[in-house]
Amino acid sequence: MPELPEVEALAAFLRERAAGHIIDRIEVSSLSALKTFDPPITAAAGQPITGASRHGKFLDIHVGEDLHLVTHLARAGWLHYRDTFNAKTPLKPGSGPIALRVRLDDESGFDLTEAGTKKSLAAYFVTDPRLVPGVSRLGPDALAVSEDEFAAAMRSRRGQIKGVLTDQTILAGVGNAYSDEILHAAKMSPFALTNKITDEAMARLHAAMRTVLTDAVARSVGQKAATLKSEKRSGLAVHARTGLPCPVCGDTVREVSFADTSLQYCPTCQTNGKPLADRRLSKLVR
Repeated sequence: MPELPEVEALAAFLRERAAGHIIDRIEVSSLSALKTFDPPITAAAGQPITGASRHGKFLDIHVGEDLHLVTHLARAGWLHYRDTFNAKTPLKPGSGPIALRVRLDDESGFDLTEAGTKKSLAAYFVTDPRLVPGVSRLGPDALAVSEDEFAAAMRSRRGQIKGVLTDQTILAGVGNAYSDEILHAAKMSPFALTNKITDEAMARLHAAMRTVLTDAVARSVGQKAATLKSEKRSGLAVHARTGLPCPVCGDTVREVSFADTSLQYCPTCQTNGKPLADRRLSKLVR
């Protein structure tokens, strides 16, 4: 799933490549992906792309003076930029992985796509990003929150730190991958309880979050959309590295699997060498 660094990089890429171009038209292939009807998506035609920004993990493409195409790419969504589209024929409903296509005046443009059969990508064409339900519910941005604000947000809900760190209503921008990386950098168990984390550990967690995300943004911004995924993978220490050696201590990276997701961690760095039970309600290592 694209998280804060990748969405920040996509916004920067669109500001460089697409801003200033006029939208020829927007074609919707997946009717379930477009969540709004007023204003109609046809109102984008003839309008310039004036910028791009980010709200947590939401990508905001600025259209004209007061319109926004806001997208949440979900778990398997992505933006594919085309310097030239091969055909002018309109997209047909259900055109494979393509949910939505934006054609520009120089015959370039981009597709919003989603792999797999579970379709969760969502696009909103609105006059104000705050009209998007997910945006209006976002907590403070992970790269803007102060140490004190961060501690207050984390302690606002009692639970395992991994789940609280990825709750977008508490903190915006951190998902499954970077939460694994942040907890590894902070040397903290993903099952640590928020109400038992000391002030020193909370400050360490905030510092680790700033470092991990800032470094990831620095690696990502300037990359083309097509290379962002490989850049993300190359910078990971534990996430998606089950069975490989931890780059810090050399211990084997382990995994805890859930129904539809998983987390990775290093026992030596994070849990005093103890493996976590591979179930959601593990009682090991607080």
